[in-house]
Amino acid sequence: MENAKKLELMASKEVVYNEELYIIVDFLNKSLKDRNIIFGLAMDGRDKAVISIYNT
Repeated sequence: MENAKKLELMASKEVVYNEELYIIVDFLNKSLKDRNIIFGLAMDGRDKAVISIYNT
């Protein structure tokens, strides 16, 4: 794993979960992959989600 890239957390925000958040995060990742930015989505309980932005 010598060549593994380390992700640097730039920001994160807790929001109310909506099933379409995955569509938005996927769209952002595909659109901005050439700018070394990755978006993540994690569930935080039943009705909350955390959206994170990483710099690679």
